[in-house]
Amino acid sequence: MKLADLAAETLHSVIPEIQLDKITKLLEKPKHAQHGDLAFPCFELAKIKRTAPPLLAAEIATQLNSSMFEETEAVGPYVNIFFKKDIIQQKVVHKILQEKENYGAIHLKNKETIVLDLSSPNIAKPFSMGHLRSTVIGNAIANILEKSGFETVRINYLGDWGTQFGKLIAAYLKWGEEEKIRLNPIPELLKLYVKFHEEASVNTDLNDEGRRWFKQLEEGNEQAVFLWNWFREESLKEFHKIYQFLGVTFDSYQGEAFYNDKMDQVVQMLEGQNLLKESDGAQVVELDDPSLPPCLIKKSDGATLYATRDLAAALYRKKAYQFSKALYVVGQEQSIHFQQVKEVLKKAGFDWAGEMHHISFGLLLKDGKKMSTRKGKVVLLEEVLQEAIQLAERNIESKNPNLADKEEVARQVGVGAVIFHDLKNYRVNSVEFSLEDMLKFEGETGPYVQYTYARANSILKKGNWTGEGIDKGLGDNYSWEVTKLLQEYPEVIANANKAYDPSLVAKHIVDVCQAFNSWYGNVKFLQEDPEKSARLALVSATAIVIKESLRLLGIQAPQEM
Repeated sequence: MKLADLAAETLHSVIPEIQLDKITKLLEKPKHAQHGDLAFPCFELAKIKRTAPPLLAAEIATQLNSSMFEETEAVGPYVNIFFKKDIIQQKVVHKILQEKENYGAIHLKNKETIVLDLSSPNIAKPFSMGHLRSTVIGNAIANILEKSGFETVRINYLGDWGTQFGKLIAAYLKWGEEEKIRLNPIPELLKLYVKFHEEASVNTDLNDEGRRWFKQLEEGNEQAVFLWNWFREESLKEFHKIYQFLGVTFDSYQGEAFYNDKMDQVVQMLEGQNLLKESDGAQVVELDDPSLPPCLIKKSDGATLYATRDLAAALYRKKAYQFSKALYVVGQEQSIHFQQVKEVLKKAGFDWAGEMHHISFGLLLKDGKKMSTRKGKVVLLEEVLQEAIQLAERNIESKNPNLADKEEVARQVGVGAVIFHDLKNYRVNSVEFSLEDMLKFEGETGPYVQYTYARANSILKKGNWTGEGIDKGLGDNYSWEVTKLLQEYPEVIANANKAYDPSLVAKHIVDVCQAFNSWYGNVKFLQEDPEKSARLALVSATAIVIKESLRLLGIQAPQEM
């Protein structure tokens, strides 16, 4: 039951001149509670009726009649609507406690499959904070899609192919020491990668050498393939440790290399449709959109490119999964690339390319600048997670030293802090990396939300709540603010699903927690009176929504903190 729908339907019965959906859009939430729960501005209606808005508001306010309305009043050009708190509260709480974690879920008749390309780190490089965004944004979007009735396929499209591996092979053969790499693989490989780019800035011939080694890798050179496999295996071991920390799983780890034997088919298909054109010795597809450059399919030396592999991947995934949509959770700097890939597929006659969507996101910044692996300016995600967990442990030790499972709770809180810090921001915006900000236990942070959930559980435990009080509502303003937010939850999920925007869930649950803590600070929850069970029922409903919101964001909810 949406309060806006209820208000709109009642208003429509009085003002049929405006369509129902238009009335719903016009409804506003007053900034101050004394101005009602919802307000209807009469400006639009005034244009139709050629009557002053305040006169219309006064007329409408006297005509509105609903068993769910406590009061309606006209204030200037607005009709303010006050709902019956206890009745609405009873219905909302009953629904949440009945549906539990399924509250807000959408059940589609026909299950559609959506594939998500997320995380996708490059092998032979450390898993940096820069990879965090694709991983946690993609994971949260997949969770929200599943709650909205879709089947998902999470693909970790590993960056395990391309010229950079030719450069790394060249660097290893020039400066690498096998024993050092076996003892400490990823940091040593990173040093080689950074050294290569430092040297190449002076000696540009190195770049040609790197390209030659990649060409040999593509052609199956034994030495190149051996080194590439070694780098890949060591990288995956490191990645799995990180994903275990984050609680993220994948349905496929098919990286770019998986499509190495499928790219010739793409080239042949494009040739067969006369779409390939020669440009300075390279093979390109010219695009109809004048704002896009031609899509480079094959370099002049015959080596394939990202676009070739992404075309092969799209064709393979459509055949393997029959997806209704394909989402690419990749940084916004790749925008032109994905537009090119889509346009090539459309020119080749694949209409489903229109359902491929680039879910872009901003940069993770350090001191206002992009983190760069090439220049060695990288913050390792594992180190950040470990530091976050250690800080959480210290906080627990000082505030609740007798807490059971302290180490596990610290892990949940520390990791949750890092994830929430990212997801509370609209994904297109860039995010400044700040360990201090993300680990605060007050304000708009993961630990604040987790602590509120633990507080709710503590209240239920102390109150010995047995499930009674569902069919009774409260009338106070503090609990009403909580109820209104809980009532909005299904709409928040629906909007987050449509916009592929987990920040809507994160921001909403912060609002819920703030309203709940305000209620907590002004009411004696465990006081023995006729409303105690109803209070505990609302506490339980709130705990359910907090825990489910955290789950959707990929964050665990400790029972105690």
